[in-house]
Amino acid sequence: MTRNKKLFLSVLSALMLWVCWPAGGITAIVFVSLVPLLLMEYYAAHESAISKAQIFGYSYLTFLLWNGATTWWVCNATLGGGLFAIFCNALFMAVVFQLFHVVHKRSGDLVGYFSLIVFWLAFEYLHLHWELSWPWLTLGNVFSVQPTWIQWYEWTGSLGGSLWVLVVNILITQWLLSSEVKRKKKMYAVVTVLIVPLIISGIRYYTYEEKGKTIRVIATQPNIDPYNEKFSGMSNEEQIIKVLQLANLESPDSADYILAPETAIANSLWESDMEEYPEIKLLRNYMSAYPHIKLIVGASTSKVYAADEKLSATARKFTQQDGYYDSYNTALFFQNKKPLQIFHKSKLVPGVERMPYPKIFGFLEKLSIDMGGTSGSLGVQPEPSVFISSDSEIAAPVICYESIYGDYLAEYIHKGAQWIAVITNDGWWGNTPGYRQHFQYARIHAIELRRDIARSANTGISGFINQRGDVLQQTPYWQEAVVRERITLNNQITIYARYGDYIGVIAACLFLPLLLTAFLKRKKSI
Repeated sequence: MTRNKKLFLSVLSALMLWVCWPAGGITAIVFVSLVPLLLMEYYAAHESAISKAQIFGYSYLTFLLWNGATTWWVCNATLGGGLFAIFCNALFMAVVFQLFHVVHKRSGDLVGYFSLIVFWLAFEYLHLHWELSWPWLTLGNVFSVQPTWIQWYEWTGSLGGSLWVLVVNILITQWLLSSEVKRKKKMYAVVTVLIVPLIISGIRYYTYEEKGKTIRVIATQPNIDPYNEKFSGMSNEEQIIKVLQLANLESPDSADYILAPETAIANSLWESDMEEYPEIKLLRNYMSAYPHIKLIVGASTSKVYAADEKLSATARKFTQQDGYYDSYNTALFFQNKKPLQIFHKSKLVPGVERMPYPKIFGFLEKLSIDMGGTSGSLGVQPEPSVFISSDSEIAAPVICYESIYGDYLAEYIHKGAQWIAVITNDGWWGNTPGYRQHFQYARIHAIELRRDIARSANTGISGFINQRGDVLQQTPYWQEAVVRERITLNNQITIYARYGDYIGVIAACLFLPLLLTAFLKRKKSI
């Protein structure tokens, strides 16, 4: 195979992975997107003309081009962090592909392709749970714009979609490489694996019904520029007034909830004195006029540690006095004449809100950007918590980046969450695919957990998604807007909500035994 052919196959795979990705992609292309790369790898496993180093280089090129073309917009918010995510994510993927190639070369096609599935799913599972987490390009996310295809995510989660993509690509590769005698039989396998999940999903989609109590939710989008106004140009009171003015356009006297976006209260408040701030008093006065209304509001907050209290890993020392404090990206829950409920964001953006592995990368802390009212590593609460209203309605408060983690969102369901309230600020990325992808991914989790989602973005897309993953309403980008919808509460727990990313757990358990078996056995002639 000539160098030009190898380069062509590498770039072709990258191009197809990019073209199929949300938003605006041709989703079905994902089922052949890895075939060019797999064809090149097949010849490398069977011929000595392509070295291991070349396979690594060409696969890295594929994944680097895909990562760059699909997530370049991260650089709009943080150039260094964006480049780090793109280059490192591509490196992780190339290492996984290289391990598959080594096993394939030593153990033959059956074990080799099985190892690709195991290694890739184990990598995606790890990528959801370690401090360098960046699961934006989990293969199963590609179907976020096709809810009629993936209703079975309520059983498997998005890793089930990754499994589907890998198996179909492998079967098509094998079909192309097979003899005329075997091609017909392998084509039946391709069609079966491709069509059966679609049929099951279609049936589930058209027979699924939402049942239960409904609530009326108003989602606001104040559209305040995060770079020039939010944290310096406007006071907290001015921003809250803007939110409430938008809410008043949708008749709050006949609504149950109002959502205000992430850091709607942008400049940090001390939690010990919360009720004394004028912006909090403003919200309390508003609720006196509409006593039935509940408010979920994003805020930047800080907490002082008592002298005998154990410090967190992110605790900061006061510069002008003794003592320590933590800063948080926070959601606040207001009810009339009821104590304030507080939730601290648990899943932080690596390199922006929290420096991963601070013992290694701590020297880079000062380079982190201000994305949420304060720079540097934010504090977290160890696990998610829910907001419980006086009439026993239970909401999952989800802040921005947290909304891409299905397994994490399932923890809210275990605590009784009946609907999901996402508050976010997607204006950091500009008018790019980033904010559209972020909104689309929420559709996956609506299906996985069978929960309606209400979404309030400072700017980006605010709107509503039902339990089938259908978009009920959505706002335009970079405009002041407000939307209102009646959504359904649900108490049922899906298989995925109960067991989480069990597909990833199984793959992770198989990873080392499969790798060791391949390395300990003699190289097999294939």
